[in-house]
Amino acid sequence: MTLLPHQRAALFGNGITLPKLACVAGEPSGDLLAAPVLSALNQIPDMAGLEVYGIGGPRMQAEGMRSDWPMETLSVRGYVEAIKQLPAILKLRKELIQNLLNEGRPDVYLGIDAPDFNLGVELQLRKAGIPTLHLVSPSIWAWRAGRIKKISQAVERMLCIFPFETEIYDKAGVASTYVGHPLASEIPLEPNAQQAREKISHHLKLQVASLDGLVIAVLPGSRGSEIELIAPVFFETMQLLAERLKGLKLHFLIPVATPRLREPLEQLLLKTKNSNPDIQIHLLEGMADEVLEASDVVLIASGTATLQAALWKKPMVISYKVPWLTAQIMKRQGYMPYVGLPNILCGEFVVPELLQDDATPEKLAHAVQVWLEHPAKVAKLKERFSQMHETLRRPTGLLVAQAIAQTIANNRKKQVSV
Repeated sequence: MTLLPHQRAALFGNGITLPKLACVAGEPSGDLLAAPVLSALNQIPDMAGLEVYGIGGPRMQAEGMRSDWPMETLSVRGYVEAIKQLPAILKLRKELIQNLLNEGRPDVYLGIDAPDFNLGVELQLRKAGIPTLHLVSPSIWAWRAGRIKKISQAVERMLCIFPFETEIYDKAGVASTYVGHPLASEIPLEPNAQQAREKISHHLKLQVASLDGLVIAVLPGSRGSEIELIAPVFFETMQLLAERLKGLKLHFLIPVATPRLREPLEQLLLKTKNSNPDIQIHLLEGMADEVLEASDVVLIASGTATLQAALWKKPMVISYKVPWLTAQIMKRQGYMPYVGLPNILCGEFVVPELLQDDATPEKLAHAVQVWLEHPAKVAKLKERFSQMHETLRRPTGLLVAQAIAQTIANNRKKQVSV
């Protein structure tokens, strides 16, 4: 990828401004995915002086990105929730497009997930001659397959994080590259549960040297709407498990995805403690990876975190609740019988999914108990997840960074030739 001095001068020097990358991540999972990309760009000599700006979270900003608008505006999930936030989202998108077409015109635009927002931006920018890349394919293989026509118009190259997606784009005539999933490189192939428990014990200042007994990780989501709908059910499930497994020492660990979610979770914790003062529930700021690594089993809301849990080789129970109207719309546009990423990647129900009306404390507690009572089943699942991990393990950040650098170089070359 490194250009010779005279090549770099031809593309980036002699009066031509330093390269610019605009990128937009719409939620914490996108921030997590994009940060390794920006880190890798910082290591490419030809990208020295690269200006990165747009919309991103704390991880991207830590890698030198300038976030000009708050990412929280875009962090909504579901049709009903998006409608409430629509005026603010449309206003932000209009401002962003105007900026990128004028004074903030970049050499390339990278949309990170958030397809409902990013595809509209990419379409306008590509029409104006700005190259567009998109990291994380929309789930056209699961629902809304018709979006591939808009993708072909808006995206110059799709950067796929799952291996089966490139064949879909090849058939549609859309350029694509499989880059693997960055989480697969960040998470070790072999978890060390004991080490993770000791780290959490130290963080919580527990009296014991490590978390002894059974550790159940509970991840109710990273959005306020998720906490509102599924977290109360998860807390009731924890209380039910504590009652059913009285003879065992149980620790429930809940990583708090963002500071603003702590208050509603603390309220639920207080209510639960009033009913059962002895229940061991611990809230931890962030630390999702440590909590997952330390756990014996996971109760989790559907989303990117389910892939994290699978990469940590953990048995899990996936659940989710959305407003009734959102559920009906999604149901009519869905093509797959499952929603959890581990099941989608394995092509079958390797872990249970209890959604909507099935998301009851009784059913969730029973599903968690099944994992605890069948170690042979857990061992088989871990083997399956290890195979998945190997498939997804690629130098994702570097591959995406190289695609960005090459696109910028090609675009600058065209400008020089003109």
